[in-house]
Amino acid sequence: MASITFLLSPPKPHNSLFFSPLFTTLGKTCSSYSFTTKSLSVSASSRALEALIFDCDGVILESEHLHRQAYNDAFTHFNVRCPSSDHDHDGLLNWSLEFYDVLQNQIGGGKPKMRWYFKEHGWPTSTIFQNPPEDDNDRAKLIDTLQDWKTERYKQIIKSGTVKPRPGVLRLMDEAKAAGKMLAVCSAATKSSVILCLENLIGLDRFHGLDCFLAGDDVKEKKPDPSIYITAAKKLGVSESNCLVVEDSVIGLQAATGAGMSCVITYTSSTADQDFKEAIAIYPDLSDVRFNDLESLLQDVVVTK
Repeated sequence: MASITFLLSPPKPHNSLFFSPLFTTLGKTCSSYSFTTKSLSVSASSRALEALIFDCDGVILESEHLHRQAYNDAFTHFNVRCPSSDHDHDGLLNWSLEFYDVLQNQIGGGKPKMRWYFKEHGWPTSTIFQNPPEDDNDRAKLIDTLQDWKTERYKQIIKSGTVKPRPGVLRLMDEAKAAGKMLAVCSAATKSSVILCLENLIGLDRFHGLDCFLAGDDVKEKKPDPSIYITAAKKLGVSESNCLVVEDSVIGLQAATGAGMSCVITYTSSTADQDFKEAIAIYPDLSDVRFNDLESLLQDVVVTK
C-alpha cells in the first residue's frame, strides 16, 4: 500500500496576500503525517470503482507555472496595463508566482480569472483597446483576445518537448484500463489546450482510448461548480458514487465532492498547504500509488443514505 497523508489537526489560517473578500478564505495550512493504512468506516453497501477521472493541469502535468508564463507573455504582447494593480512590472501587468498560486487555486478557467482580476483592479488599457473597455461586448472581446493568444502561447510551450507528465499518472491510467474500468479526463482549461497536452503527454493511443474527455468549453460553469463531473458521469453512464476523481487543488476537490464523487489529492508545490479534509486520501505524487489502492479506498467510503 502506498504512503498516504492524512490530516490530523485543525487547519490554521493562511496569511492572505489579498484584501478582496474572495481571497479572505484562501488556502489553509495544516499539520500532516504519513501512514500506510487508514481506518475507515465501511458501509453495508460499499462503493465499486467503475470510472477513474483525472483533472489535467496539476494532476497529469504540473502546468500552472507554464500557464502563468503564457498569461504574462500575453499581457506583454498586448501591452496590458491596469490602473490600480499592485502586481505590475514596469507598468505592464505581470502576475507574480505568489499571486498566481492563490488565484489559480480559487478561480477555474482563464477567462474567469482575468474577468475577476480586471473587476478588482480596473479594466486595462492595451493595444486591443486604447481606452479601458466600458461595455460588456468590448470587455468580452478583450478577454477573448487575450485568452486566445495565451492559449496559442501555451501550446508552443507544450510542443517544445520539455514538459513531462507527473510521476505515476501513465501507469495508473494503464492499470485502470487493464482492469476494465472507464477512464476520463475533466479539465477547466480550454479544449484545444487540453487536447494538445494530452496528445503530447499521455500519447495518442491513451488519449483516443479515453471513455470521456471534457474541457471548460463543454460546461457553462467552471470548477468549483460540479457541472463538469456531473456531465462526465452521465456520459459514462455510471453513478457519481462509483467514480473516483484525482485532483490537485481544493477548487477541484470541491467540484468533485459537489458532484457526489469521492476524490483523492495529488498536491503540487502551490497547493500543498490547502485544506483537503474532504479528500479520501492525499498523496505528494502518484509514483507509489497502484490502481488496487484506489479501488480499496473507494470501497471503504461510507455511503450516506
